[in-house]
Amino acid sequence: MRLSYVIAAALSLTTPGFAQENPLADGETWDMLRGDIVGDTVLQDGSDLFTVDAPYRANDAATVPVVIRQTDPSLQIEGVTVVIDENPAPLAATFAFGDAMGPIDFEMRVRVNQYSNVRVIADTADGAYMAGRFVKASGGCSAPASRDPQSALSTLGQMRLRQFAADTPAVNTPRREAQIMIRHPNYSGLQRDQVTQLFIGAQFIDTLEVRQGDDLLFTMEGGISISENPVFRFSYDDNGAAALTVRATDTDGNTFARTLPKSLDG
Repeated sequence: MRLSYVIAAALSLTTPGFAQENPLADGETWDMLRGDIVGDTVLQDGSDLFTVDAPYRANDAATVPVVIRQTDPSLQIEGVTVVIDENPAPLAATFAFGDAMGPIDFEMRVRVNQYSNVRVIADTADGAYMAGRFVKASGGCSAPASRDPQSALSTLGQMRLRQFAADTPAVNTPRREAQIMIRHPNYSGLQRDQVTQLFIGAQFIDTLEVRQGDDLLFTMEGGISISENPVFRFSYDDNGAAALTVRATDTDGNTFARTLPKSLDG
């Protein structure tokens, strides 16, 4: 699936939510976006393969948690595309997963600009599957950054790894849970400097690669819908490597590369 920052203009304020009996419910906005996002790909009902958990009414539209949890491990999820129908750039991110990530248990934080369907499209050897949630939130893409621009840029690219023990270790392979936090304002281009009231130019993490040793865990191609100071929490099979390595780039041409030693926090 190609990543293009599809702009939704002159669209209605709301679309119907995903009905539980029909997770493929479309709606006017999705009808307009679908061709640009998936082309002619047939989307199968993903409700038996994975769940998408997000708050029905978000406490903070700028940091809405979205959890993708695979419920049927018999089919490998190779990657997912996350779409927020009513955002100015609906295609939030595409992820590709290494073998150690399966079965997928992955959390991210996104911006939601107005009441919207949040869709997750999973790629498998058996085709594409879609599931999602309807989220009530507004203003996430234009919400002021938590720090002033100079302060935010002073910590640009700093990273932290938190590692947890998994509740149910996989057979013969330690299953671990980790959280990677990256300092970056991920400016959307729709926010204003609170002093000058001028718009802050878009600057956001557009690529991310996470490995344990030489083995790939996941990659991301992202847009303005990923939250400020991105956080990714995920489960994976530990291959015994001493550290995770993270490499990210942003739209200003900056590259951030860090080696984060594994340490058990809880």
